[in-house]
Amino acid sequence: MPFEPGLNAVVELTVDDGDTAEAMRSGQVPVLATPRVVALCEEAACAAINGCLGPGETTVGMRVQLDHLAPTAVGGSVKAEATLEKVQGRRLTFTVSVNDARGLVAAGKITRVVVDTERFLEKAH
Repeated sequence: MPFEPGLNAVVELTVDDGDTAEAMRSGQVPVLATPRVVALCEEAACAAINGCLGPGETTVGMRVQLDHLAPTAVGGSVKAEATLEKVQGRRLTFTVSVNDARGLVAAGKITRVVVDTERFLEKAH
């Protein structure tokens, strides 16, 4: 299946102690950590193209542009949505947003690149 703009997915998370800035050592407050927000957006982007990759292919993160706008406390639920906006060769650009019960938590763009898994891993050694 080819990559078509408009592909999208939503993933959900109930924030627990391990998801906080304190736990991830990215701050000193017990609220949803920015690195966890990024990971959730990446998860949604990967889910949006699930089934589109060929044998031996995967995607890897290349660029993250994200504004984390509001805190979410432990016990709160967030939903991250990713929509494939643009396909440029092997580069896939997604618009992402994260919302909780009070509204927008984060928004931005994520770019992932389609790679041959085996060749990519060879470069890591």
